[in-house]
Amino acid sequence: MRAWHFVGTHKPFERVDIEEPTAGPGNVVIDVKAAGLCHSDVGILEDEKWLANMKELPVVPGHETAGVISEVGEGVTDWKVGDRVAVWPMLGQGYSVNGAWEDRSEVSTETLVAIPDDVSFAQAAAATDAGMTSVGALTTAGVEKGMKVGIIGFGGLGQIGARVAHLRGAEVYVAEINESAWDRAREAGAVKVAKSITEFADVELDVIIDYAGFGVTTSDALDTVKSSGGGRVVQVGMGKLETTIDTYGLILGRKQLHGSAGGSKEDIEETMRYMASGDLTPVLSEIDFEQIPDGIQQLIDGTAVGRLVAKVTD
Repeated sequence: MRAWHFVGTHKPFERVDIEEPTAGPGNVVIDVKAAGLCHSDVGILEDEKWLANMKELPVVPGHETAGVISEVGEGVTDWKVGDRVAVWPMLGQGYSVNGAWEDRSEVSTETLVAIPDDVSFAQAAAATDAGMTSVGALTTAGVEKGMKVGIIGFGGLGQIGARVAHLRGAEVYVAEINESAWDRAREAGAVKVAKSITEFADVELDVIIDYAGFGVTTSDALDTVKSSGGGRVVQVGMGKLETTIDTYGLILGRKQLHGSAGGSKEDIEETMRYMASGDLTPVLSEIDFEQIPDGIQQLIDGTAVGRLVAKVTD
């Protein structure tokens, strides 16, 4: 069957043919219908630190998986062939085992989340990481009605985080360098949009969530979040894995810096409920399976629109 392999840092993904998986005890095999692309898929190509997350190479990337169960293993009783499912990527899926960039994928039933009837496979794939991570960060940040919330980045993650923060009743401010996305940010509920979060320094933001993570975005967030009452910055984006911060302002301002990685099954379910109701319609750019390297290049170039999702099988 078709697959893409990650073979090492600074090396391109390789298109390969590998053996089809079979469902071991407690596992199922999914015919993958849609597989998301993420900035962390760029990260593994560029930064050796990602290798610590991998048991061995080569590995099939792809931690945003949606499809249909085609085989169940011994002992599986709660799921059946034909069920539409998404995969919670926090239990070993992604880079430590083969992921979604293949025609069929073996996964544990512990990772399965049912896809509502009104949610497409592409939406469900995006919900598994982009949705889960975005909503999980809102939970980490304690976002609730009446709060002033800054969102850095209105890409695959930020568009969901901004919209759900608005749906929760927060006053949302978006920082996005790509002005072509500004109208969409306003439509999602942002009261103001600017190129840098520093332009909202006078707003006294309670929380800033950095969905970009390109070094300066993190330091700017800490400089901008309110000092009185313990402003909070939640770091999600991993565009760069290092930054320099002003510890003087952090300490005297009694500010907080939190890392937020992934989220829960409940975060995926919340995302898909908003999708099913029509309240959340993130922009998705669908590409063909063979175009995955082209999609990665779009992420590198910053030309990707919304969340990239590859159509894998019909």
